[in-house]
Amino acid sequence: PDLTGHEKFGLGNVKYNISRIHVTAVELPSASISLLPGSGIKLVIGNASLTIDMNWNIRTWMFKDSGRGTVHISKVFVTAIFSTPLDNTGPTTISLTSCRTTSGDIDIKLNGKS
Repeated sequence: PDLTGHEKFGLGNVKYNISRIHVTAVELPSASISLLPGSGIKLVIGNASLTIDMNWNIRTWMFKDSGRGTVHISKVFVTAIFSTPLDNTGPTTISLTSCRTTSGDIDIKLNGKS
């Protein structure tokens, strides 16, 4: 979905809109899934990266600008635990029990008219 909002900076408000958000690349060089006896599944993703392209525009009382942007997030590490209750009363369900995520680097490039 698009992101729209405003933030107060110094002498005024900055209105922004980020639209046409597209994930253009995902790299998962290290990923593993293991069973946790009696409780569920553990997913570990290491050193992943993600690239997103988007349109952006901002407006203040003094100026406005718009353009294209790219965000590259790298050194992403995720550990997630899913529980899988063993009960024969219906369809199997999977619930997220815990999740920890860290990211190392974020590179943002904005190309605009100004």
